[in-house]
Amino acid sequence: MSEQEVNAAVATESGRTFPRMTGLRTGYDPEQVDSFFKRAKESFDRDQPQPGDLDARAVRTVGFDLVRGGYHVAVVDAALDRLEDTFAKKARDRMISRVGKDAWMQELSRAAASLRGRLTRPEGERFKRAGRREYGYDIVQVDELCNRINRYFTAGEAMSVDEVRRVIFKSRRGRRGYDEDQVDAFLDRVVDVMSSVD
Repeated sequence: MSEQEVNAAVATESGRTFPRMTGLRTGYDPEQVDSFFKRAKESFDRDQPQPGDLDARAVRTVGFDLVRGGYHVAVVDAALDRLEDTFAKKARDRMISRVGKDAWMQELSRAAASLRGRLTRPEGERFKRAGRREYGYDIVQVDELCNRINRYFTAGEAMSVDEVRRVIFKSRRGRRGYDEDQVDAFLDRVVDVMSSVD
């Protein structure tokens, strides 16, 4: 996403930033979305990050209320994905200019190595299980994704960061599911690394 595309994505003119849902369907609260994209533009435009500025993680984890006639969810989500990639690349470029490409590559290798420690655990043992009365993510599905991520890092198997970013797992109760918070935190780190590479 170019700087011009970022500027277009964060435009807030007259509520026309994104198409709206029609009829009784709900979408993202336009005021919240416009405010967030305005903050994103201000953060992106600064040469040096300031306290409170948005970054790739803030873009990835933002949530909006659903309201009738709100902005089209899929269109906003796609814009957020592009915006997250842009912030990740800007952070990468800043780090490379500060410490050099070799140091950045070493840091990236360390981050990937810390991920592989969990990826190489036996299937069914990669994450803690959900509590007895809690719901977690389907263990088989999570392990299948982890196997693909591991092949991405070790064998160069093609994989898009969006496949990790947008994955949805079935819910399983108790010991048949992995703890959702632990899986989500791990996948956030995977996205951080993959976004820096692409």
